[in-house]
Amino acid sequence: MESNLLDLQETNASMISLAGGKGANLGELGKMEGITVPRGFCVTTEAFRSLIDGNAHIKKDITELERVQPGDRPSIARISAAIRSSIENAPLPEKLIAAITKKLADFNAGTAFAIRSSATAEDLPTASFAGQQDSFLNISGIEDILANIRKCWASLFTERAVVYRMQQGFDHRKVLLAVVVQEMIFPEVSGIMFTADPVSGNRKVVSIDAGFGLGEALVGGKVNPDVYKVRDGQILEKRISSKQLGIFASENGGTAERPISPEHQREQALTDDQILALARTGKQIEAHFKAPQDIEWCYAGGKYYIVQSRPITTLYPVPEENDDSHRVYLSTGHQQMMTDAMKPLGISFFMLTAGRPMATAGGRIFVDVMPELTSPRRAFMLNLFGKSDPLMRDALQSLIDRGNFIPDPENESLPAPGPGIQPPDYETLNTYDPAIVQTLMESGNKAIAELAETISTKSGVELIDFIVDDSRRAKERRSSPDFFGVVMTGMNATHWINDQIKEWLGETNVADTLTQSVPNNITSEMGLALMDVADTIRPYPAIVNYLESGQLDGFPDTLLQLKGGNHVHEALLAFLATYGMRCPGEIDITRPRWHEHPAALVPILLGNVRAFSHGAARQKFEQGRREAENMEQRLLQKLRALPDGDRKAAETHRMIRLMRNLIGFREYPKYTIVSHYALYKKALLKEAEKLVQSKVLADREDIFYCSLEEIRELVGTRQIDKNLLQKRKEDFIGYEKLMPPRVITSEGEVLTGNYRRENLPAGAIAGLPVSSGTIEGRARVILDMEAAVLEPGDILVTTFTDPSWTPLFVAISGLVTEVGGLMTHGAVIAREYGLPAVVGVDNATRLIADGQRIRVNGTDGFIEIL
Repeated sequence: MESNLLDLQETNASMISLAGGKGANLGELGKMEGITVPRGFCVTTEAFRSLIDGNAHIKKDITELERVQPGDRPSIARISAAIRSSIENAPLPEKLIAAITKKLADFNAGTAFAIRSSATAEDLPTASFAGQQDSFLNISGIEDILANIRKCWASLFTERAVVYRMQQGFDHRKVLLAVVVQEMIFPEVSGIMFTADPVSGNRKVVSIDAGFGLGEALVGGKVNPDVYKVRDGQILEKRISSKQLGIFASENGGTAERPISPEHQREQALTDDQILALARTGKQIEAHFKAPQDIEWCYAGGKYYIVQSRPITTLYPVPEENDDSHRVYLSTGHQQMMTDAMKPLGISFFMLTAGRPMATAGGRIFVDVMPELTSPRRAFMLNLFGKSDPLMRDALQSLIDRGNFIPDPENESLPAPGPGIQPPDYETLNTYDPAIVQTLMESGNKAIAELAETISTKSGVELIDFIVDDSRRAKERRSSPDFFGVVMTGMNATHWINDQIKEWLGETNVADTLTQSVPNNITSEMGLALMDVADTIRPYPAIVNYLESGQLDGFPDTLLQLKGGNHVHEALLAFLATYGMRCPGEIDITRPRWHEHPAALVPILLGNVRAFSHGAARQKFEQGRREAENMEQRLLQKLRALPDGDRKAAETHRMIRLMRNLIGFREYPKYTIVSHYALYKKALLKEAEKLVQSKVLADREDIFYCSLEEIRELVGTRQIDKNLLQKRKEDFIGYEKLMPPRVITSEGEVLTGNYRRENLPAGAIAGLPVSSGTIEGRARVILDMEAAVLEPGDILVTTFTDPSWTPLFVAISGLVTEVGGLMTHGAVIAREYGLPAVVGVDNATRLIADGQRIRVNGTDGFIEIL
């Protein structure tokens, strides 16, 4: 039974399974020079496991709990209460009692103890489980200590702990609990220290909360603590609070609240020297654990005691670089309308197609814009973001305004500007014949067809080298003067029209209407093409019933067994032949494509069957074209009535022709990228299948957790680091729970901008207007496209929309997204379909409830909840 106990000095960071997170970390801390941890021992998880395994009632109740859904709070309350009661009343083995009694004899008579829960699923890098289990302070006597050990065990099954495990995906049976029994410290001052600022995320700033008495007053939110901020050995900030009460030890055991005398309430809890010494201790602990720490500390008798240290799990990781230069990173995902985490292979491929060097963090990609911010092009870049993503611009401006992070761009010793978007040159907007769009698309389609033919002949290392080379050639095509120039000319013509018409006629965002139903937009055509597929389904009730059943194994080939199935099957395969390489999050090559998972299209097809009549796609396109034509005629007529009106009308007419002829091509470059991705992926999975057959890989999708260069090495050596593979899988699970910031510095500081607009209606939610008009309707908050059930008139509210969401746009009346800009795909298609749209709305999916009636003002950029 002695194996059920461990002295804290015997534990270390590798012993979480035996000592739990708290016990393992305290043992590790106790071995550090200059760190004082109160003496104690750990009742290991083996003792807890023995109790659970030996009690049939508890095992039965846990089995019942596993069947309960997180939302069924009454059942959770009933079952968890029964488990706690069983644990608290369970007799302990005599050998365990004797072993604990022997340990207690090592302490002085009358010593009081802190009894602390230490779960195996706490203080982890991706889930802290902070406050989920109980601790008990100032406990004396063997009977009270044993009773409180059982209370700690029972606290693993409080309602909050059960629900938290469900939400975090932890198995109730696999989470075990150890108990730390520590000598009680009775501090004058105690508190919490974060070795990185928990508000801003800055890794250079230590944040300390301090109050009188025990730290439970701070943790429980019963007192406003002093707050001290320290950076590089200097106190940056001190906020001294009125500390009206504290929690102190009671003479008869336990703790009690006591008022602080008025003359001490505004007293600084720690002196400046004590603050700096504590900050140094925090950075020492952070360096040891190699991660920012959340530390509980107390000060007694002129000495600091550390009673807990765990990773701060709420910080977004800092982008990885090889030097210590100051950098400012922008989220590529916010610009690409895909903020989900990407697997390593997805990141590897995106880096191949990127136009400049990039960094990674948290499974996302970031671009360093410090070169632009320290160059004379700063003003242009800020102006550009002011139009496309005001939140990014405001965040950057707030950093510039401080004057202590970004050097002055007029300093001649600054680095040369990096690559970026150049200011629009309106003088060159007449250099492209409309026929060039067809020429470029034919060239791109030919390259895709040639790739499909050639890549099928490659294998092994030769395949990887071919993919790298083909990616390089494809990137060169997309960045050629004509390819890039057509895209920019169409966008610049759009800006010219909006700017000039606002100046001449006072009308805003007229290009939103003028870009409806433009030719050669491969993405908007996809939405209409899926409406055509729905036309083939609608006449066949048996097929509709089959799709509604949700039993889609073998789809779409199972359609051939039904009346009309041949016709529908043929139409769907034709759609997939052109668009099957697309999918949500398509910039990540590892995402399942529609041709791999055709059933993903079924909810959209059913929505189209219900919402539209036959031929609605062409009618919708023609309606948009007529509205654009009518807008053009109205504007030209008003312009001709102005002074110098004939010239203004002629220039505007030329710009409108230029815009309508070229702007649709804006969507084609990404189409080529994902077309190449689909072919690369098919070839790589074929190669991975060989590795599975030769027992090198357990699953062919294991290659998704490798970079392209690592796959090259894997194919050559036929060896893989399975521990690294498993770690990457675990890391990705953690990354999925994160939301990337728009802007983050190399110090880890996350910057969030604001919409600085006045005269918004009371209670309105601000965003970026990207498609004009105002619409009222039912909000449908949808996070997964495959779960979309939309009715005509609904307003789609979601985190982001990439091209794969376009088929949903035909059935909605408005759009709200958390991410996006003026020229991102969702905004472009919203304008072409004539949908009022507001994007860049922080926390839209939480601020707006599914089913609420809302008003979307796509002209001025706000949403009202009605």
